[in-house]
Amino acid sequence: MPEELQTLKDTVQALMAEGKGLLAMDESTPTSDKRFKAVGIPQTEEMRRLYREWIATTPGLGQSISGAILFDETIRQKTDDGTSFAEVLKQAGIVPGIKVDEGAHDLAGFPGEKVTDGLDGLRDRLKKYADMGARFAKWRAVITIGEGIPTPTCIEANVEALARYAALCQEAGLVPIVEPETLMDGDHTLQQCEAVTEQVLRALFVRLALHNVALEGTLLKPNMVLPGQDCPAQNSVEEVADATVNCFLRTVPAAIGGIAFLSGGQSAELASARLNAMHVRYPQLPWPLTFSFSRAIQQPALELWAGKTENVEAAQKVLLHRAQLNSAARKGEYSESMES
Repeated sequence: MPEELQTLKDTVQALMAEGKGLLAMDESTPTSDKRFKAVGIPQTEEMRRLYREWIATTPGLGQSISGAILFDETIRQKTDDGTSFAEVLKQAGIVPGIKVDEGAHDLAGFPGEKVTDGLDGLRDRLKKYADMGARFAKWRAVITIGEGIPTPTCIEANVEALARYAALCQEAGLVPIVEPETLMDGDHTLQQCEAVTEQVLRALFVRLALHNVALEGTLLKPNMVLPGQDCPAQNSVEEVADATVNCFLRTVPAAIGGIAFLSGGQSAELASARLNAMHVRYPQLPWPLTFSFSRAIQQPALELWAGKTENVEAAQKVLLHRAQLNSAARKGEYSESMES
């Protein structure tokens, strides 16, 4: 086995460690500012740094979190004592990673559809991020369900970009997390989401194969199969678990290093309950299933912090509790009573 592939597999193993999941703290500056504004926090670089610092230094976080995805600004920042965030995470037993895409932009000629940019200069950027301590990367593609969309063109453009990104990551010795997100926006049914998710995943794995991407050194970060947030019929936790797992069994090769779900706007409680149901109902699967949540771990703590130093300790406790709940869900041991 080539040494490079073994390095990737070692990183995958660390990220998919039993009972742990990933924390996505890679919000772009506009997204971060939007969340800060909603709870009355000044939208400055220093406030973003302070926010990321108390997250990264939460005592005991490494017992539930295996990896943290950083934003370009964050991987360059340091804590008050001058230690880089990548190093702080490493010391806590958390593998540092980096979001490398440059956001979704309108797909020319296809109204209502997006394609993700960021391939230009990516080879050089990946090398720099690896030098800064990153061991994995993430690229997000967004797929919208609507009248006549997604089109085959949109799906192909996005999975081609994901595959090219993944190949470049592995060349740089970084594990690629490929994130094709079928959005919750809209009034589509669970069945429509399942059909689109299946279509996207089939196309994705064809492209990854064409680009010689080693699946053993790759992680998938997909959406759960959900009805749109405006759909009148909101399915049960068990129905979501069944639709999601069965969709993956039809489309995701057994060789993939693991699957880490995005939360995609779900409430913190529902994201945990749905992940838990998958483990309870399907104890034997070809790949490990875990979480890679952002808002579903951070939001309650962010609201409590509200930008105030005196609230940091309490916010860290709330963040840790949310991470522990998802850790329990990863083992099929979560229950609603644990929320309090």
